[in-house]
Amino acid sequence: QVQLVESGGGLVQAGGSLRLSCAASGRAFSLYTLGWFRQAPGKEREFVAAVDWRGGSTKYAISVEGRSTISRDNAKNTVILQMMTLKPEDTAVYYCAAGRFTGDLYTRESLYDYWGQGTQVTVSS
Repeated sequence: QVQLVESGGGLVQAGGSLRLSCAASGRAFSLYTLGWFRQAPGKEREFVAAVDWRGGSTKYAISVEGRSTISRDNAKNTVILQMMTLKPEDTAVYYCAAGRFTGDLYTRESLYDYWGQGTQVTVSS
């Protein structure tokens, strides 16, 4: 069992930045692929970014590529999503997720077994 808790969301003006953090507890944390997803009102949940268990391979959605950086610290059991140059379109509830799988199919929600409660990000014009 893995427990995930997100933090760092809030209200920010367009062009600003936020640092989202996810604290994890449970067994074999270092062996899990970690990802971030988001869901806006009236829309389906979508992939944002992910990092593999080694921390050496990352993947980003086209909508955030170049504006976001995902990283992990296995010693502290945390995964970070640094978002820059935020846009109103980035407004959503952001969720972190963990899955124990191999390969580079990071965007498949079905591969993630554990999910956090989410943190709200609101970007104003």
